[in-house]
Amino acid sequence: MSETSEQLAAESTETPASKPKRRSFRRRGGVFVVSLLVLSFVMGGAGAAMVLLGVTNYGWGSALGLNQAAVDNLTHTQTNHLVLEESSAITDAVGKVNPAVVSIATSRNVQNFFGQTVQEQGGGTGFILTSDGLIVTNKHVASNENTTYTVFTSDGQQYDAQVLAQDPLNDLAVLKINATGLPVVELGNSNDLKIGQYVIAIGNALGEFSNTVTVGVVSAKERQITAAGAAGGVSEQLSGLLQTDAAINPGNSGGPLVNLEGQVIGINTAIAGNAQNIGFAIPIDLVKNVIQSVRDTGEIKRPMLGIRYIPITKEIAQVNQLSVDYGAWVLPGSGTGEVAVIPGSPADKAGIQENDIIIQIDGKKIDDTHSLPTLLASYNVGDTVTLTVLHKGDKEDFKVTLEASK
Repeated sequence: MSETSEQLAAESTETPASKPKRRSFRRRGGVFVVSLLVLSFVMGGAGAAMVLLGVTNYGWGSALGLNQAAVDNLTHTQTNHLVLEESSAITDAVGKVNPAVVSIATSRNVQNFFGQTVQEQGGGTGFILTSDGLIVTNKHVASNENTTYTVFTSDGQQYDAQVLAQDPLNDLAVLKINATGLPVVELGNSNDLKIGQYVIAIGNALGEFSNTVTVGVVSAKERQITAAGAAGGVSEQLSGLLQTDAAINPGNSGGPLVNLEGQVIGINTAIAGNAQNIGFAIPIDLVKNVIQSVRDTGEIKRPMLGIRYIPITKEIAQVNQLSVDYGAWVLPGSGTGEVAVIPGSPADKAGIQENDIIIQIDGKKIDDTHSLPTLLASYNVGDTVTLTVLHKGDKEDFKVTLEASK
């Protein structure tokens, strides 16, 4: 349903914050304000004098008649304070979410090249959503039939698990274990993330090293990829993803990407196999409604339009001489029988056709920072939306009532 872009390897295993403290200043009448202003002017004047007089081999402390060693020590202390607070935020965030991160072991019987039945094992990661045992992970971790799933909690407990629901569009699956009083994660807001913001990945690295912690930043947002298993297999097209340089390894699939508040803001799902530290996570805001649907009904009810498309970029617009450089271009998929508009779908009923370009949903522009799936994620099944579409060269509005995906 989304576009095809760079080929990436989705991870799969086949082998057995707190905020910086504010400094507190106590005012003593007007003395503090006046002193601060005087000091500011003195510092500014001294700095100018140093430049004019060519004073380049002295520290600013010496130029003001201060002990330079004391100044250096103050700077060193402040730097250490910032580093310690940063480290404390990371350790606090890990301590908050780590108890709710689980390792998932998979096992199934398959036939080898010689026709012998052997046991194939794999692994992944998940996190506990409810205290009675709902666990979120990737669909590609829990997608095989006739497979046994075992969940290992951070305190060493072991549970048999069942697949409760799957959402192929978002590579999401929900498992259920029979337990009570489990620690749970807190969900954050991925839409508020900034490029360069610190994030933490936690997971069962290589299917062997449970609850491994890595740290990085948000490298980019709204990425579109085509992901496939490391050993080949069915490809999945995913869009609206977060990119991070926090190390994500095979086995980390389904684990949480966490902010410094200890809130889950993404679900780790894929890596670039021919690169270093380029990983991708599903933004938590993209699947909140899906998760809530499972909590309420025990199944996934996600709204859909029923189209296949590619997101338009400036390059695509230029090459294809399109009239706009944003939006969703309704086109058939590359596979046999993959039509642009699924017959009987909401888009089909509304009159959307192949080669149409959807540019807005309820007045919200579809672009590289607001993808079609991201915008649709805020709606529920049964909602009616207005699509602004370039249809046969004219701009038209189409009323579409969203239906549940099948």
